[in-house]
Amino acid sequence: MNAGLIGVGKFVPTQVVTNHDLEQRIDTTDEWIRTRTGIEERRIADDNTDTSDMAYNAAVDAIENSGLHPEDIEMIIVATVTPDRPFPSVATMIQERLGAKNAAAMDVSAACAGFMYGVVMAKHFVEAGTYKHVLVVGVEKLSKITDWEDRNTAVLFGDGAGAAVVGKVSEGRGILSFELGADGTGGKHLYQDKYIHMNGREVFKFAVRQMGESAVNVTKKAGLTTDDVDYLIPHQANIRIMEASRERLGLPIERMSKSVHKYGNTSAASIPISLFDDLQEGRVKDDDVIVLVGFGGGLTWGALCIKWGK
Repeated sequence: MNAGLIGVGKFVPTQVVTNHDLEQRIDTTDEWIRTRTGIEERRIADDNTDTSDMAYNAAVDAIENSGLHPEDIEMIIVATVTPDRPFPSVATMIQERLGAKNAAAMDVSAACAGFMYGVVMAKHFVEAGTYKHVLVVGVEKLSKITDWEDRNTAVLFGDGAGAAVVGKVSEGRGILSFELGADGTGGKHLYQDKYIHMNGREVFKFAVRQMGESAVNVTKKAGLTTDDVDYLIPHQANIRIMEASRERLGLPIERMSKSVHKYGNTSAASIPISLFDDLQEGRVKDDDVIVLVGFGGGLTWGALCIKWGK
């Protein structure tokens, strides 16, 4: 039995904060932000919208997109580092709102790689026959842990949610291979106390190396070569890191997902948000071989090679 993504969903707040808006608040410029990160604007949730609200909306989308009902979901995994509160988990909160009464529920914390961790867990549940349908949500309200006076981090982050239902797919399709990893010695370079703190130079070096390596690794594990890859969806953190991964796979620029300019870095939500947009706009089609790769605080990383389609 092969597991794959059978439905996707997305939610982003309506409030847009542009680079020009940030110019009024901190010592930065639109040109500086765009040339170093690729970000032009980001979405910021209002005070009445918390992490669970965004997760719920993306989850509704994904379940409807998969042709299922909430009662069909047997496990909910939410990847987030910004839960509404320490407990109950965001997963249990949206289980109630969805009416997914048959679902177990838990949160996972792997920062920007969290969605990848969640999908790999879901794959194993489905392929073992434990659960038929697993809902995975990547969601963050990073605005509540961002120091808006720190120009090094305030320009980077946005809020949003992306979701996918993992279930059985036809022979030859679905998740072909995966890689998960961690290096706790690098945790000091990207962490949160009250706010997010980041050693940009060290995180950049790690990400450029690891994203490229992991993208190549999952391709090889799937028994494919980089020539077989149709499309790359990297974590939308920084355009220069994303470009390094694309170049490592030897893909032309039009075969790499790019949403960082619209949403900024949404951590665990960035890959599923990008995937949703790519599907809506026809950039990912049935039987395409796609590579999803991300990295995050921990330091953590994860990658998937998928043959798209049900």
